[in-house]
Amino acid sequence: MGSILIKDTTREERERIVAESIGNINGACDGCAAGLTEMYRDYIDGKKEIRDINMEFRAHSETF
Repeated sequence: MGSILIKDTTREERERIVAESIGNINGACDGCAAGLTEMYRDYIDGKKEIRDINMEFRAHSETF
């Protein structure tokens, strides 16, 4: 697999990267995957790298 950085991918590629990483977003998890997809919206839109989203999520979840 090549780079997943925003500068190296198209929007369509980023959508596919997120979908493949999450798995079947239409699966039977009562909407949890759809929430994950929304979490990565800034990456798909080219605003924020995946690593930054993941770091923010980890930092936020450690406060609980």
